[in-house]
Amino acid sequence: QVNLVESGGGLAQTGGSLTLSCAASGSGFKIDTFGWYRQAPGKQREQVAQIGSAGTTTYRDSVKGRFTISRDNARNMVFLQMNNLRPEDTAVYSCNARFIIPPSTRQQSAWGQGTQVTVSS
Repeated sequence: QVNLVESGGGLAQTGGSLTLSCAASGSGFKIDTFGWYRQAPGKQREQVAQIGSAGTTTYRDSVKGRFTISRDNARNMVFLQMNNLRPEDTAVYSCNARFIIPPSTRQQSAWGQGTQVTVSS
């Protein structure tokens, strides 16, 4: 199995920046895709950004140009650099990993516990 632990959340002012990190641990796994998701109170969870094993990235429209997702394959980590933060970015941010454990090719999914990001106006 894979265990994900996020860090880096906190309080920021409008226009400020925060960087989230997520570290994957376990044994024998190979991560294909990392994703960052967020859920604001009373709202459904939504994908913020995703990065594939080759570095291909996707972002939701509202964060394009402000957020950057990156990964460190050697350390099995994913990062989310968040700039020019807005109050509407306030949410619990969680990382997700889709992985396999060879020799099995069955894709599995793991979630972190989430980290709170609060942006004050």
